Amino acid sequence: MAVARLVGVKGMNDILPKESGRWQRLEEVVAAWARSYGYAQIRTPIVEPTALFSRGLGVVTDIVEKEMYSFEDSLNGEHLTLRPEMTAGVVRAVIEHNLLYDGPKRLWYMGPMFRHERPQRGRYRQFHQIGVEALGFAGPDVDVEVIAMCQRLWDDLGLSDIVLQANSIGDVAERARHRVDLIAHFEKYQDSLDDDGRRRLQSNPLRILDSKTAAMQSVIESAPRLLDYLEPPAREHFEGVQAGLADLGIKATVNPRLVRGMDYYNRTVFEWVTDKLGAQATVCGGGRYDPLVEMLGGKPAPACGFAIGVERLLDLVGQAEDLPVLGSVDVYVVSSGAGTGSAALRASEQLRAAGLDVLMHAGGGSFKSQFKRADASGAALALVIGEDELARGELGLKCLRDGSSTERPAAAGPGRQLSVPVDRLVETVVDALLDDGGVH
Repeated sequence: MAVARLVGVKGMNDILPKESGRWQRLEEVVAAWARSYGYAQIRTPIVEPTALFSRGLGVVTDIVEKEMYSFEDSLNGEHLTLRPEMTAGVVRAVIEHNLLYDGPKRLWYMGPMFRHERPQRGRYRQFHQIGVEALGFAGPDVDVEVIAMCQRLWDDLGLSDIVLQANSIGDVAERARHRVDLIAHFEKYQDSLDDDGRRRLQSNPLRILDSKTAAMQSVIESAPRLLDYLEPPAREHFEGVQAGLADLGIKATVNPRLVRGMDYYNRTVFEWVTDKLGAQATVCGGGRYDPLVEMLGGKPAPACGFAIGVERLLDLVGQAEDLPVLGSVDVYVVSSGAGTGSAALRASEQLRAAGLDVLMHAGGGSFKSQFKRADASGAALALVIGEDELARGELGLKCLRDGSSTERPAAAGPGRQLSVPVDRLVETVVDALLDDGGVH
């Protein structure tokens, strides 16, 4: 009886070796970018208490109502959830470990999130986010900084077709007054609302403004604008954000209908959007969330941040073809004959100790078949170890790519092989790779 073949969960994708090099390269770029702004990395668990998200995100948000992977721990009855986003978890960690005791913190993260959605391009059940959180900063200058960070990352990755939309959703009292008028407005047009709109009418009417239902757009456009309800502190804060962005030459379109899907946001909200990803236009979303620290049990503290969808970002990078792919090695070691296996191991470790990436052939085979593997590996050089070479105290070094030099001062093209004394192996290989620009 044949055993049924098992496959992965729909919408939770494998990242295969051919693709993982692009992820590694992006991670390197992101780590350097975050460091350049003084942000330190934080890593939090994938599983968190369900209450963290129902309290922080809001019980009537789509995420909490329909999208979370939640379960009861069979051992102790705890209600747990695979994190659908990471801001709440970061704030929980900041409170739990009292990270703000000695002043504000700039933090960044990268990792998987989980939401039960209908999988489509750029929207998966397991997806990844890059995010930053600036905690303890109240002024508009930090709002400007985190938005400028996004622009810097787009520039670093060679992306140009991403535009900024921004809005202010004010503070609690302003939203309360706006909410009364918003409900009254939508009640006049209940027949035009879809099921989600009618469900949210009393519980979370602000989210109706985010609806993409075509039949509701005229009703949404005529709804009261939150910007018109802002008191001087919130208005001046948003004006400060706009002035700061203008000073940096970052163009922002004010979108008065822009809201975010979590209850913890206040004042500045923003999204970076593109027309290059089909229906999933948002690449990055964020804003200010001053109420969240207190909502989760900490002492009141202002905060601002954003999250970027990694899969969507890599899609854009692939279209721009501006992110070099990692995965190739510096040297591929081939060997055949008595005693050459041990010599290959020793030589490989010597080269790795010198900081090189080395792939040693395993499993035997003829030199011809091994060189096919060497060429396919993307390595710049092949180290060739045979019985005759070993008997002479030498190793062979073969150039596999245009531009790699295996002779000094005369350069050798692809296919040329040089005999190298065993005791000069490392310096010869390093020199050859430096000539090619391949040493990292």
